[in-house]
Amino acid sequence: MPLKRSPAARAFALAMLASASACAAGGGLEDRLRSAASRGDAAAVRELLDQGAAIDARDSAGRTPLLLATHANRVDAARTLIEAGADVNAKDATQDSPYLYAGARGHLDILRLTLAHGADLRSTNRYGGTALIPAAERGHVDTVRTLIDAGVDVDHVNGLHWTALLEAILLGDGGPRHVEIVRLLIGAGADVDLADGDGVTPLTHARRRGQVDVERLLVVAGAR
Repeated sequence: MPLKRSPAARAFALAMLASASACAAGGGLEDRLRSAASRGDAAAVRELLDQGAAIDARDSAGRTPLLLATHANRVDAARTLIEAGADVNAKDATQDSPYLYAGARGHLDILRLTLAHGADLRSTNRYGGTALIPAAERGHVDTVRTLIDAGVDVDHVNGLHWTALLEAILLGDGGPRHVEIVRLLIGAGADVDLADGDGVTPLTHARRRGQVDVERLLVVAGAR
């Protein structure tokens, strides 16, 4: 006489089978890969990739292991993933990619790795801005220089109708870092008269904010 199982026992058995199937498909490996990337364990990342973990497997927020490593500025883990072929342009649910996030946050080592491995210089974030615009806003001088040298459009206009130059003035503090960024942008050929959505120019914004050094740079560059 066959042994009868209770509904609870059958449910447990089915759950165990489902769990085993998920592990066999690599689901457990991907969870471990994302965790290793986030904590910067490059050796574990390499081992999990060798075991067959999907390199660009996303979590519930659409974040790949590389994006998680970038969030935490885990350079060695990011390098391991990028050199193994991770997608530096894969965006999450908020439209961040490893390239865009590294640029915005000034994670220069990871940014350079993404630039060397196919970063899309025309890609934009959820505000419609390139990596250069938030880098200028946040005062990341070396990042701005690196992105300019890479060829990012210095006059790209985001969804707020602001360029990198406008953001450096509007959201910057007028201090040495933002002054240097304005100088770099001007040197790269930024349009010093490209106004915001209300028709207000960079020079007018600088004057309104008392950013004397920025104003001086703009005037020398012929701004009106």
